[in-house]
Amino acid sequence: MSFRKVVRQSKFRHVFGQPVKTEQCYDDIRVSRVTWDSTFCAVNPSFVAIIVEASGGGAFLVLPLHKTGRIDKSYPTVCGHTGPVLDIEWCPHNDHVIASGSEDCTVMVWQIPEGGLSQPLTEPVVVLEGHSKRVGIISWHPTARNVLLSAGCDNVVLIWNVGTAEELYRLEGLHPDLIYSVSWSRDGSRFCTACKDKSVRVIDPRRGTVVAEKERAHEGARPMRAIFLADGKIFTTGFSRMSERQLALWDTENLEEPMGLQELDSSNGALLPFYDPDTNVVYVCGKGDSSIRYFEITEEPPYIHFLNTFTSKEPQRGMGWMPKRGLDVSKCEIARFYKLHERRCEPIIMTVPRKSDLFQDDLYPDTAGPDPAMEAEEWVAGQTAGPVLVSLRQAYVPSKQRDLKVSRRSLLHDARPAAAAPSPTAPAATPPATPTAVSARLSAPPALGTGAPAPPAGGRLDEVLQEVAALRALVAEQGQRITRLEEQLSRLENGHV
Repeated sequence: MSFRKVVRQSKFRHVFGQPVKTEQCYDDIRVSRVTWDSTFCAVNPSFVAIIVEASGGGAFLVLPLHKTGRIDKSYPTVCGHTGPVLDIEWCPHNDHVIASGSEDCTVMVWQIPEGGLSQPLTEPVVVLEGHSKRVGIISWHPTARNVLLSAGCDNVVLIWNVGTAEELYRLEGLHPDLIYSVSWSRDGSRFCTACKDKSVRVIDPRRGTVVAEKERAHEGARPMRAIFLADGKIFTTGFSRMSERQLALWDTENLEEPMGLQELDSSNGALLPFYDPDTNVVYVCGKGDSSIRYFEITEEPPYIHFLNTFTSKEPQRGMGWMPKRGLDVSKCEIARFYKLHERRCEPIIMTVPRKSDLFQDDLYPDTAGPDPAMEAEEWVAGQTAGPVLVSLRQAYVPSKQRDLKVSRRSLLHDARPAAAAPSPTAPAATPPATPTAVSARLSAPPALGTGAPAPPAGGRLDEVLQEVAALRALVAEQGQRITRLEEQLSRLENGHV
């Protein structure tokens, strides 16, 4: 086996997760105990929303991101549902609009005021009624304004125009059993579903037809989930016949056999996948687990490449996922999770270690922005468009270490001549320069384009150059040592002792 196959080159090999400090968590939150495989948390660059326990109905908290620490029990909630809330999701085109689905068979859309809630919010902007059983899945269209999908335990998928509160499409008879998950394609022309009958289906909502179907995608009886990837492939999580948790990658053009299949472990918690289309990394979080595994999806076999695992002590009740435009790009943050404990919400930051303070173009390609690509009416008329991309470079804030500091002055100050003859072109009224002023002026670099030769270097400069040369030699020596160690590791892993 070649060395390249032993250590696969990837810029995400060394991604590491780090929980924030205790004072930056959200404490004393009574996370919902409802039996439903939802994330229970939704995040955008302005707010974090968490489904909480509520007496006499359903409610969820909406907190500004900066409101960390202990949350008072009297803090206002969004509490218009008459039954427990099962799923929530922020609108991708408006950071102040959130939709919720509930056991009371309704979908409600809420407008959150600037700065968060100051009193309980009981009046939604719109109530969408059409399901005969509880609504467990909510999903906004990725590119069309005001288009919302809801799926209920009546095995019906409804697509709404929130702006007019009208039902656009009613997809009945496509699913014979409970729908576990729904995921839109990147351009919103199709969506895929995972169903209790163990099938994964690709559906064209505007034609109301199943485009592709894979029966028994995972043999196990426990819940499975399916998500669309940016290139049109489908990533699924589920269970084998022996109740081992599995990951699989499918090509929608040929669903006979998976492109890749991996078994993880034999835990019984449902696996929740989170996908970053910009980096092609999938993060997998298990309900009740205390870890987050992440995998890179590539074009070459085995297609699903394990990267690393973030492990903590406490099991997770749910998980929120921050959109890319809400991350701190100046710290090379490529993902941020909001992990729900029993009584708190803990942000976890995923970072790619980089030495440079510059903006990292390879980590942050243009990403989906907050502007919709089209209106709901255009989408219904048959138009299809990918997300409107924005650059994250504007969000880049240089660190303090990159403030301009002229370090040559301290290095060369003592080696400069103490005085210089006044220029013949200087005005007569100019007083003679003091030695301090002259040495300070000489220690600055010449102006660009003047062509002035650099002043002669002194003994201190020679010392610096010698030290730089010694450091370069040390770096070269360590590089050779690393190469030798990697070759030894390759031989050991290949059995060549």
